[in-house]
Amino acid sequence: MKKQIYWGKAIVSFLLVLFLMPLGHAAMMLMEKFMSESALHVGGFMLGVLGVIITVWGIFVKGDTKQTLFGLFGGLFFWTGWIEFLLLYYARRFGTMCELGDGTLMNFQQALAQNMDIATKPEYLILPSTFGFWAMFLLFYLFCIPTGCNFINWCQKVFFRTNKQKIVAKPIVRHTALVTFMELNLILWSSYLLLMFLYDDNFFGEMHWFTLFTGVACLIGAIFIFAKQLKLSSWGTNIRMAIPAVIVFWTPVEIMGRLNKFTEIWVEPTQYKSEMISILVAFLIVTTIVIVNSTIAKKKKIQNTQN
Repeated sequence: MKKQIYWGKAIVSFLLVLFLMPLGHAAMMLMEKFMSESALHVGGFMLGVLGVIITVWGIFVKGDTKQTLFGLFGGLFFWTGWIEFLLLYYARRFGTMCELGDGTLMNFQQALAQNMDIATKPEYLILPSTFGFWAMFLLFYLFCIPTGCNFINWCQKVFFRTNKQKIVAKPIVRHTALVTFMELNLILWSSYLLLMFLYDDNFFGEMHWFTLFTGVACLIGAIFIFAKQLKLSSWGTNIRMAIPAVIVFWTPVEIMGRLNKFTEIWVEPTQYKSEMISILVAFLIVTTIVIVNSTIAKKKKIQNTQN
């Protein structure tokens, strides 16, 4: 029997997560532009606190879709506040260099003062040093938790083969908001690590064939993930599948932006106000569609149960 295809839910879920990418970047740029150094660091830290509060709150709300949205937004605030802004704080505090467009390193403040073409900011240059922490989390998920992640499931099949059920323990208590929170942060982390290693001339470099190949591979991978989205009937699971679909899709977007193949309007949101406002309005519309339709679906489910 042929499975039903849910084009509407898949597209709306994909757009919901997709619009968060430029809006998140733009929010960081605006904070850096209009806030003082001290206010920026305090504001960034409080943004992380807000992310934790939203995620924990999501554990106690009812409904799979609501819990997913709480985990999604909480994870985004957490990543921006306690990952990106903390990296930014320590990179600037200890004078980490930035990378210019020609590949040379220079003091960040001097580069700003001279209006130099900054290819990679200091906080992203030190991000690859977190690789060990990333591997630690991956090891935990690989050995201890049954998961819906295709990549981890594939690794478990390859490494464990017929012993998978013996090695992978029973799942920990599932909280949808926390699952979404971890999913978003770990996939974002993986994507940033991948990009930083690709851009690094000591490994590959932005013009290396493998970097371009990775971008194409990620684009194809995003299509396959979206194809899986099409078969998911509930809003919550569809949004959770949209997270890897969008982040994997965003990898070639980042690579193309790095190569100056298009204008990254979210890097200079004050220069592209109308475009960014349009994205914000579209995001609010899509979010409203998700909330309204999931509420209607929940009511219908309750009515069918009562009947």
